[in-house]
Amino acid sequence: MRFTPTLVLLLCTFFGMARPNVVLIMSDDMGWGDPTCYGSKRNNTPNLDRLASEGMRFTSFYATQAVCTASRAALLSGCYSNRVGLGGLALPPKAKIGLNPEEQSLATLLKASGYHTGVVGKWHVGDQPKFLPPAHGFEESFILPYSNDMWPNGYVPGDPMRNFPILPWYVDGHVFGAVKDWTDMDNLTTLQGFRAAKFITDRAKGGEPFFLYLATSMPHVPLGASAKFKGKGATPYADTMADIDDMIGHLLDLLKEKGLDQNTLVIFTSDNGPWLNFGSHAGSAGPFREGKGTTWEGGVRVPMIVRWPGVVKPGSVTDALAANMDFLPTLVEACGAKSPELPIDGQSFLPVLQGKAQQVREVFAYYYGDKLEAIRRGPWKLHLPHDYRSYEGMQPADRAGHAMAYRKGHVDFALYNLESDLGERHDVSEEHPDFVRELKELAEKERAKLDAGKRPVGKI
Repeated sequence: MRFTPTLVLLLCTFFGMARPNVVLIMSDDMGWGDPTCYGSKRNNTPNLDRLASEGMRFTSFYATQAVCTASRAALLSGCYSNRVGLGGLALPPKAKIGLNPEEQSLATLLKASGYHTGVVGKWHVGDQPKFLPPAHGFEESFILPYSNDMWPNGYVPGDPMRNFPILPWYVDGHVFGAVKDWTDMDNLTTLQGFRAAKFITDRAKGGEPFFLYLATSMPHVPLGASAKFKGKGATPYADTMADIDDMIGHLLDLLKEKGLDQNTLVIFTSDNGPWLNFGSHAGSAGPFREGKGTTWEGGVRVPMIVRWPGVVKPGSVTDALAANMDFLPTLVEACGAKSPELPIDGQSFLPVLQGKAQQVREVFAYYYGDKLEAIRRGPWKLHLPHDYRSYEGMQPADRAGHAMAYRKGHVDFALYNLESDLGERHDVSEEHPDFVRELKELAEKERAKLDAGKRPVGKI
């Protein structure tokens, strides 16, 4: 029997089962190696560790592209971000493009099926009115329209003013205040957590299920941390990590206090790998090569944890290959919502969560912008010739918290076995010419398939 969304709804009604609430938390620029449960020795993340011990930890999960706007567009649309015109982008203030409102976003689909929807934190898929959360199915929103470095005050206190407007808050599509100074920046995570807690508390009083998308602005630079953690960790980045982790812990406690935790699906992930040239103000890619803005594993492989009591086996770990564009079909299926009318690239990993399958997708295409830079099938990854920013061998910046200059790297056709070579250091293309040929052919097919189905970006 095939469990379609309609059948799920009927079965839930017949047996009196409640559809799950969903809390999807996505941090900004947090590396695969930053939570303690992923191996960090410098950060303290007891609540993320708790989430992992109560849920499933993914070890081969990807940001669909390794940059802010592109990654968020993939999450909301269920598509490779260049399919919807937003590949490779971190949109600046007053951009003339954004996620097309005609795309059926994750929130649009869940709202149509009876979910109350809300978003808190960083938005970054368009700051013009037609691209803001109300146009994409969110009934409540408390957001910053783009990254927290897009403000006038620089990366650390004392920097000269930069050519950015004031960083505004938007409440339900309308400007309501701003992040004006370093005190505001230090309190940013606390404020986002407070607003998320209000959403959960308000929804606990109602009978309808809810979907909350909490996209923390940090640990993207400039870093901030509340007084409880500032200056207490091994690095400024560790302070910010502890602040984020503490906020997540409060939300987990709140769900339990309100009697919601047993029927709430909680997800944690990151939008891309770490921005490594910020030194002690940056995260860690763990065993992987390079970081944000690259299609090396350090740029796109990110932490991902799912807790769903009664469905997900506590303390489980999976190496299933999946990506953040897979959230949409997974949650639509889990929540009994209708699938989008337009084709998507995402594939549901619900069977993996349920313990009914070991794998999600066999193939992942590594795009940056609209360029296909690598292709993976199973453990084999073939890089196609491309230039890339490199973080290796950088010279220290003149001031802590400032960016070191990128170096320029280049790779030709290069084949790696990601099971035996996580760091992509040993090109085995000469030993496996058949795999190289097969992956080149697969890359051409994936490229043609995406090109044939591109959709217009939203414009004003």
